[in-house]
Amino acid sequence: MGTEYVYLNGQLVAADEARVGVFDAGLLHGVGLFETMRAYNGVVFRLDDHLERLRRSARALRIGVPEDLGPWKAGLEQLLEANGLTDARVRLMVTPGDIRSAGQEQSVEAGTVLIAAGPMTAYPAELYVKGMTVLISGFKQGRYDPTCGHKTISYFPRLIALREAQLRGCGEALWFTTENLLAEGSISNIFLVKDELLKTPPVDTPILPGVARKVVLEQASAGKMALRELPLTIKDVLGADEVFLTNSVMEVMPVCRVEAHAVGDEKPGAITKRLAEAYRQCVAGECGGER
Repeated sequence: MGTEYVYLNGQLVAADEARVGVFDAGLLHGVGLFETMRAYNGVVFRLDDHLERLRRSARALRIGVPEDLGPWKAGLEQLLEANGLTDARVRLMVTPGDIRSAGQEQSVEAGTVLIAAGPMTAYPAELYVKGMTVLISGFKQGRYDPTCGHKTISYFPRLIALREAQLRGCGEALWFTTENLLAEGSISNIFLVKDELLKTPPVDTPILPGVARKVVLEQASAGKMALRELPLTIKDVLGADEVFLTNSVMEVMPVCRVEAHAVGDEKPGAITKRLAEAYRQCVAGECGGER
């Protein structure tokens, strides 16, 4: 097996030799942002959307990110080539860097930028045929949490909920707000279909504005589907004809069971299948190759 590389602070470094300082804000305070992306045929799908989301969050949370992200893009391309990857899972992380520089003007040199890329491990094909089972998480998210709606590296609550779901034979955990509104999955956005109307929670719920979510909204609009972003509750989930999840790795994942409750006829629905195919065609158009 050849050497695996990462991109760290402007350079390709052998992963075994990469080092982050012990005073890094990400290590000591859990301060930082990340993006999980998917590369097809050597091209990262919707890279600009991922970087723009990270930039918006950095501004909101006052984490230094340079205006020119060209070097990050170039580094990512070099990383995929160095690791011999075409279809890959890519993770970009940025932190404010050394906490001893706190209060000083941020610069690109002051922060830590890490990009890692490994072979793509897809979700089991069976899930796209039989649908995923999801758990209703007992945890809540609220609009007064300043990190809600941002992809921060302080991810442990999401991982706890996801771990609980997996221990109970589910693939994802659904989060609701303190006002009992449907929000999102631990690692995904959620869509419902009722009487051929596609529904999803609005961004100000608050939820993460997912890149895959954006693609689905675009494809639904292009396909002239009835669509609304509106507040939803557990009744909407349990009464839905179809449910599906989205993120950049899973693409469009049908949900056929909410714990013991069957969704619709417990099979992926027509609108879910249509949007899954539209998503694949969008990837093919932007990243090349047959999907």
